[in-house]
Amino acid sequence: MEIHIEADIGDGPVQLTAGLWPLVQWERKFNTKASSLAENIGLEDLAYLAYEASKQTKLVVPATFDAYLQKVVTIRLVTGNTNPTKAAASDDD
Repeated sequence: MEIHIEADIGDGPVQLTAGLWPLVQWERKFNTKASSLAENIGLEDLAYLAYEASKQTKLVVPATFDAYLQKVVTIRLVTGNTNPTKAAASDDD
């Protein structure tokens, strides 16, 4: 499972992918399962996933989540191909 997020904390938008590590960190903080994100994802959820994904990719972020949250200018869920294993239709079809 991956969640794609675009976040800007004042330095311009950054594309982030929240994979296993950020998702597990989110589960630990909010004491729930990542599968619940499919039904209802909030702004705090997106921001926390972006924060953890930023740290994982070695982007410079504030030391605490609350400090990061105060710097967020924009944040959005990036939609796209949610099933990368499904083959796209070819011109031969």
